[in-house]
Amino acid sequence: MTDNRVLLDWGHDALRLVIDADQDGRPRLRHVGGPDAAPLPKGSGAPLPLVEAVVGGHGRYWSSQRLIDSVVGARLRYRSHDTRRDGDWHQLTVRLHDPETGLTADVVYRSPDSIPVLRGHVELHNGGRERLDLESVTSLVLGVLTTDAAQLDTADLLRAENEWLAEYRWQRRPLRQAVPALNARVHRPNGKGCFTTAGKGSWSSAGHLPMGGLSDRRTGRTWLWQIEHNGGGWLWECGERADAAFLALSGPSDIAHGWSHRLEPGASFTTVPVALALAETGGVDEAFAALTRYRRAIRRPHPDHHHLPVIFNDYMNCLMGDPTTARLLPHIDAAAEAGAEYFVIDAGWYDDENGGWWDSVGAWEPAASRFPGERGIHEVLDRIRGHGMVPGLWLEPEVVGVRSPVAAALPDEAFFRRHGARVLETGRYHLDLRHPAARGHLDRVVDRLVGELGIGYLKLDYNLDPGSGTSSHPGEAPADGLLGHNRAQLDWLDGVLDRHPRLVLENCASGGMRTDHALLSRLQLHSTSDQQNLQLYAPIAAAAPTAVTPEQGAVWAYPQPEDSLDEVAFTMASALLGRIHLSGRLPELAPDALALTHEAVAVHKAIRGDLATAVPAWPLGLPAWDDPWIALALHTPDTAYVTAWRRPGDGSEDSTVLPLPSLQGAPVRVDVLYPSTTKARASWDPKSAALRVFLPSAPSAVLLRLSARPE
Repeated sequence: MTDNRVLLDWGHDALRLVIDADQDGRPRLRHVGGPDAAPLPKGSGAPLPLVEAVVGGHGRYWSSQRLIDSVVGARLRYRSHDTRRDGDWHQLTVRLHDPETGLTADVVYRSPDSIPVLRGHVELHNGGRERLDLESVTSLVLGVLTTDAAQLDTADLLRAENEWLAEYRWQRRPLRQAVPALNARVHRPNGKGCFTTAGKGSWSSAGHLPMGGLSDRRTGRTWLWQIEHNGGGWLWECGERADAAFLALSGPSDIAHGWSHRLEPGASFTTVPVALALAETGGVDEAFAALTRYRRAIRRPHPDHHHLPVIFNDYMNCLMGDPTTARLLPHIDAAAEAGAEYFVIDAGWYDDENGGWWDSVGAWEPAASRFPGERGIHEVLDRIRGHGMVPGLWLEPEVVGVRSPVAAALPDEAFFRRHGARVLETGRYHLDLRHPAARGHLDRVVDRLVGELGIGYLKLDYNLDPGSGTSSHPGEAPADGLLGHNRAQLDWLDGVLDRHPRLVLENCASGGMRTDHALLSRLQLHSTSDQQNLQLYAPIAAAAPTAVTPEQGAVWAYPQPEDSLDEVAFTMASALLGRIHLSGRLPELAPDALALTHEAVAVHKAIRGDLATAVPAWPLGLPAWDDPWIALALHTPDTAYVTAWRRPGDGSEDSTVLPLPSLQGAPVRVDVLYPSTTKARASWDPKSAALRVFLPSAPSAVLLRLSARPE
């Protein structure tokens, strides 16, 4: 400590963080960036505290609807800090305290070796004598997104709109369109607004992904962030403060979600974790590459992440929730012949009412009417295992239909409640996994399905949004009850995998409505969409690696007997750089279409070992919904896999040029991997590092491999 200032210089070979103190001894984050980048001069950037906490009775010192400018945050003083190593992870904890309320804050920064990503959360403790009512708490806040005032004019904001059937639609707009320059001649330059994106309800990614970014279109310097929370109560804001761009990331807040949390004396509260990735020069692609490596570093280890088995699921453009023994058996045989290694029976296996199951689910017992005969569903499961495949089932664990016997068997306290009554949504109640009866019920269901039926895969769906949350006791804000349930859900999932470590769990929520890395750090696969139109799936499949690692992103490949051969190849190609969710009416395919399907599975198996370590890039930029040409690349150290799609429409020329700057100057061999019958052509220009792809028809698609050749 020098001149009453604290200086922390912390990091590793890919990331550096510098904290100093202002003239009153309050710590401020002055630099987050590459290890060789020079920190900003003291006093530069937005003078924001390490954590902002709006507390009832204290509020803000500058009235606005922003997360920043909190009175308690401004009062927090440095107390101590420590650093430690945890395997490949570096951790810095900065301990702060507010002398007026007795509130203490441990600000925890973590970063994995050689990856320029900062993970953050805050642990609050009420060390005073009075109850404190929290109204918002940031998980990470910093005022050094830009290094000089000029960057405010060259920076672009990024966020991803995320609609059912239209997931991962990234939008980019100049920061100055969202955060205009203000005239500071009369008023103080500290405005009241910012650009805000929030998730609400219980779907974590309904409306938008819990992600965002800021990229300098001149230098390529790019930040990407994600909020790792499995519910809709999240918020990020980006704005201008003191001629610099600031960022604040949080879970639920009072203004956005009606959230508050009572912090009694001696009690603690921990914010949701968040992550911030940095690319100093490489633009969006480099930042997503860093985020991909980080996502692999934070997730729970599981054999599926390395084996990447091919999955057949009987739902999409196939049985569509109407499985029976007679319908399933030919699909099981066809799936095995195609090379599937898992076979998942999707919705309807429990339905004894011929489609009337929506408000009666909850017991999760096989329907005798669908699996007749002495052996019932075991006839189907044995056929799956007889082909060497692992059987799986669809499950929507958190809901109980009003007509289910489970609804009467469990106490009211085991369900979401508001105003003293159970929350009812579309004929269903919602379990509150904080209650032991709710968790015990689901544990018995899973253990029975795994233990008695021998299920090795569960597709966990979630098609209900119960709104603001639940109040389990007087004075609890529904949004805080929802946060408690979300955390209990993660604990329940950890318990399931602790008991059944080889069980594969798929994250599904009306397609991609729960695309978040609280769940994806635990679950092995992610359903990217429910989109049934193969042409509309292309931009979803191409953009999915922005939100999920390639080896976790399941893409439907559902050939139909009425499809042209180009359409069969198109739908199969969409899944080859992710996880194949094979479906469609395979038993009805003509021999040439079936051969294309089998070929795609074989190609995927030949390259899947590379997918688990590859990082994504988008040679034509992040895809727009109506783009006629779309391209996704996955890079390993010596190979690039490129899928190119051509769709009908304006601008659908028969060729396009794909820049691949990482291969600049390299001698490259280009191979067409799929389909082998294609009329596609591709040529490589090492000087411009560009691949020209020719597809003579639309719709059509091709998978290419670019291999660096020795001189």
